[in-house]
Amino acid sequence: MTKVTRFAPSPTGALHIGGVRTALFNYVYAKQNKGKFLIRIEDTDAERSTREFETNILKGLSDLGINPDELPVRQSERSELYQHAVKEIIESGKAYYCNCSKERLDEMRAKQQSKGLKPQYDGKCRNLNLQADASTVLRLKTPQDGELIFHDLVRGEVIFQNSELDDLILLRSDGSPTYHLCNVIDDYEQKVTTVVRGEDHLSNTPRQIHIQHALGYPSLEYAHLPMVLGPDKKRLSKRNAVTSLQDYFDQGYLESSMINMLARLGWSKGDKEIFYIEDLISDFRIQEVQKAGAIFDSAKLDWINNHHLAALPFDDFMQKLIPFLKIVGIDYTQKGNSKDIIAAMRSSKPTLLGVAKDLAPYFSPVDSYDEKAADKFLRGAESVLEFVQRKLNSLEVWNEKSIDHALQEAQTALSLPTPKLNQPIRIAMTGSTQSPSLGLTLSLFDAVEVNHRIDAALKYLANQH
Repeated sequence: MTKVTRFAPSPTGALHIGGVRTALFNYVYAKQNKGKFLIRIEDTDAERSTREFETNILKGLSDLGINPDELPVRQSERSELYQHAVKEIIESGKAYYCNCSKERLDEMRAKQQSKGLKPQYDGKCRNLNLQADASTVLRLKTPQDGELIFHDLVRGEVIFQNSELDDLILLRSDGSPTYHLCNVIDDYEQKVTTVVRGEDHLSNTPRQIHIQHALGYPSLEYAHLPMVLGPDKKRLSKRNAVTSLQDYFDQGYLESSMINMLARLGWSKGDKEIFYIEDLISDFRIQEVQKAGAIFDSAKLDWINNHHLAALPFDDFMQKLIPFLKIVGIDYTQKGNSKDIIAAMRSSKPTLLGVAKDLAPYFSPVDSYDEKAADKFLRGAESVLEFVQRKLNSLEVWNEKSIDHALQEAQTALSLPTPKLNQPIRIAMTGSTQSPSLGLTLSLFDAVEVNHRIDAALKYLANQH
């Protein structure tokens, strides 16, 4: 049998980290088994669902290379399927109409809770054989005793007592189908064989299996993934902007880095840390996914992104960086040695946006100095700046090697520790203490620009008195 998985997001918000992890594991499991990966848009919440969010979800997945093997379907366009299934389930005698008012249900639940019982429908209308009208909902006749057992690829054997499951609503009083009914019918109609989703859906599974039984549908495979947690070990919420996939793209994290990071949320392969999608299809085993919550660590993502950026050929790195250079206002074509500058700075930060911001001083004048750095290293360093400036101006050849030699001679002559000599020059050139080796940094500018920036630092210091 062909394995078929599906990712079924609700378009009520931007694509978030937990959703992407679910989509990735579905995709990889299908590809490992030479099966199909599908996307279904669960947009029956008409008030909150938007095409804008749907587009965001589909584009985000596509950017990561997670593309469905068939065109995505929308639940909102499949009502005929649901109505046909409803007719079948009514005719089978495995569902019934209920006209209990909201007031009665609220009172019933309040009494149950006051006795320490789990609030659930008491089956008042179960055997009344009511007919449908504007006040009725359709409920499933859930088995009242025994237990429901299924095998979970992550959790092993899972058991639910049927007495803990009440007669859930299949159709609302306005005739619209509920999430559980749509979900079961869609999985059947799309020939889904394996449901891979977050553990927050675990309690939905026995309800959906009972609907499958009522409709005579075949059983499915299930795998419930651990929740994605923040550093505080609380669930990452999609209402929290930091979880939006696009936010990470906007900061300059690579698509391959996001896949690498998300794959490691709940799964590991020995000591291997760096993965690409092809590696996952080869190495991933859903049975090895952990049960405990998986913590999303931003520092780990930075480390992974550094590795993926470093692995890019330089021309590919440039193409990825150019949009971020535009964001920070850098026209890299204005300098003949722009590629040398970028090559020297490409690992300065773990994100493309961070690298682009670090490149700004190499393409534009320094308009301010880092205050802490200036207080610590620049103030009182006038004599150092002037001495090094004279030393550099005496050079006949302007390259990293000759500059390094001049700096060594200056350090010896002034008897200064390296930071006392280098940092004032570095701050004059870039505005901060962050840069490659000082000889390389200076060599990325011509001698005229170096003089101009040292003069500007000396002027700044003179104005501080």
